[in-house]
Amino acid sequence: MLDLTKLAGQMQGLSQHLTLEATANRQRLELAQKHLQSAILCQQDLVKRQEKWRDRILFATATPLEPLNTCIDIPVPPKIHTVIATDGSQIAPSHHEIAYCYLLNIGRVVLHYGQNIHPLMDSLPEIFYRPEDLYVSRQWGIRTEEWMSYCRTASEATVLTELACSVKAGLSAVPTLAMVDGSLIYWFLEQLPMEARDRILPPILEAWQQLREAKIPLMGYLSASRNIEGINFLRLLACPHPVPDCISFCPNQLEKVPCKVFEPLRDTALLSTQLKPGQRSLLWRSNSRILDFYQNQPIYFCYVHVGTEIARIEIPSWVAEDTSILDLALGLMLAQVQKGQGYPVAIAEAHNQAVVRGGDKASFFALLERQMIKAGLKNVGTSYKEARKRGSIA
Repeated sequence: MLDLTKLAGQMQGLSQHLTLEATANRQRLELAQKHLQSAILCQQDLVKRQEKWRDRILFATATPLEPLNTCIDIPVPPKIHTVIATDGSQIAPSHHEIAYCYLLNIGRVVLHYGQNIHPLMDSLPEIFYRPEDLYVSRQWGIRTEEWMSYCRTASEATVLTELACSVKAGLSAVPTLAMVDGSLIYWFLEQLPMEARDRILPPILEAWQQLREAKIPLMGYLSASRNIEGINFLRLLACPHPVPDCISFCPNQLEKVPCKVFEPLRDTALLSTQLKPGQRSLLWRSNSRILDFYQNQPIYFCYVHVGTEIARIEIPSWVAEDTSILDLALGLMLAQVQKGQGYPVAIAEAHNQAVVRGGDKASFFALLERQMIKAGLKNVGTSYKEARKRGSIA
């Protein structure tokens, strides 16, 4: 039980800290704006320096594909269209439950607008209990709980593509958008052994290729983004050395280095001073090293003022390189945010379909218990620890 009386004494110090941090953040933002104005005048030179010294730069920088001061109004989407989204949730394995297994639940949503067609809102559950599912990741030093989340990511992409392609086959002339919650750049793959990565990434890339062939734009929507790839581009201008050779001049990036004058400022903070509601920023190409394994499917991104916040939008290169597809996708996304009062309604509903609540979890294990008893198993039940926690008399 939380003792609020004891906690109240610490609140004053926290509020004072936040006040000082807000002041410092305004100063960092003003400095970033000045560097942005300077970078606009020498953008091509900075890009050349970035490309030349890419292998010697130790921080993540994106490459601008349009002028840094780009602010483009997003066009109004067609009234007749379809939006598809998936999201996932899970029940993690526990040795204290009646059986050691885990469950993935993928929420599916298809929303039709202007077509007089009922929406699809359901979920696809799948239970994993075989040793090869539960223990395969141990050989790479990956905990089962982590491996489960990686598999969920692949399942979300696969289910999204299957759903989108089946919908498109029946409504070939209707503009369609496929959306996922979060990034299309799977940073976690960088730290995985190659054999483990090859079990997760190929199904995702295959699914994306099918979307491309079906001409269904794919989009990752990031709310409250913490990314700094755009801000880091300005660090090339702030570098005091003759060339941005981090390996030679600043090998320890964990320490305070001369070009870290904006930290911890984020891209969204700077873009909030540039964009008006309904506008997008310039397009960037991410240079994350994990994209080297994406089989010629690089990820581009931009920032959009959706009215309530600056959202980061990630798209495959084939979407970004076709202006008509890009405008359509951004227009449909913005309409989703407006319908969802600040967040895409299709993604929110996919989450609601996927989430496994306490009652769902209890029902799942009750069903499992009945099946185990029916199969003739004895001594079926939770551990004493789990039973005591559930039945606390305190």
